[in-house]
Amino acid sequence: MRNKTGKRYRAVMLGGFAVIAAISLCAILIGQYTITLSDFWAIIKSKITATTSPLETASFVIFNVRIPRVILTAMVGAGLSMSGSALQGVFQNPLVSPDLLGVCSGAGFGAALGILLFGGAGIFTPVLSLTFGLFSVLLVFFFAGRRNNTETLSVVLGGIVVSSIFAALIALIKYTADSSETLPAITFWQMGSFANRTYDHIQIAAVPVIGGMFGLYLFRWKINLLSLGDEDCHTLGVDPVKTRWIIILFATITTAGCVTVSGVIGWIGLVIPHICRKLVGVNHGELLPASGLIGAIFMILVDTLARNLTAAEVPIGILTALIGAPFFAAIYRRRRRL
Repeated sequence: MRNKTGKRYRAVMLGGFAVIAAISLCAILIGQYTITLSDFWAIIKSKITATTSPLETASFVIFNVRIPRVILTAMVGAGLSMSGSALQGVFQNPLVSPDLLGVCSGAGFGAALGILLFGGAGIFTPVLSLTFGLFSVLLVFFFAGRRNNTETLSVVLGGIVVSSIFAALIALIKYTADSSETLPAITFWQMGSFANRTYDHIQIAAVPVIGGMFGLYLFRWKINLLSLGDEDCHTLGVDPVKTRWIIILFATITTAGCVTVSGVIGWIGLVIPHICRKLVGVNHGELLPASGLIGAIFMILVDTLARNLTAAEVPIGILTALIGAPFFAAIYRRRRRL
């Protein structure tokens, strides 16, 4: 049985890498400014040989607009999906998602504050977003208490409290913001988008997102133990409370880094882990990498769709909600029947 699961995991990963390479190429070529495959290879060849390319506009679009966008969408999709898989295992609940701990609301408040104070210019907005996203988990830890249990209910209630606080603060910022420029900017950011993202945004997100995902992968076996229950963890010499909070911290760092550069994009961390669990099973040593890869593929696909549906780009958070909400309803109905 284990050998069969291992073969399926390897097939999923190999197939996933082939798919992500293909859709990344399509995402680079497709858009309002269409680039042919022959032009793409000509531009790549000119870069390798250090010669001047006559296709300067296409070269600019590829290397300064679309490649950083593809990299960022893949990073955010992988980060949110891995965080969702880890949290669902930790809390033994398939309906848990990365925004459970109020991270999205905290990061949203930081971004709104940055847009209000600095007009969204420079690195101030993403830095404030990341800072308040991380601060949210400290508040959840405070509200959940330091008792020798971290039951799902106590953490969820702490997340609800934190989300409510930051939602109220965001509403206050919107109330005081200029309705002609600042308010639309805050509202659009909250819908989620990768428009106008550059290599600077990749540098901002790389450390928390990649570092957080690496931390989650290091704890993959302990997530397996936590998914069995606290008694089994104690029996095997693992402190479930301490381990759970460490994993929550890594998931929060990853999610905060994603939200910082993409805005609020929901449902990815809920939908993708379920798909991957069907494909590779419940072993987090395989589930986490698979979730990251499938999440990256899904995010690139949805972002490409968002760019090309209409002449004006559709906020990606709208599309993920339209996909994720029916999926959530289906899961809920199935659990009610069990």
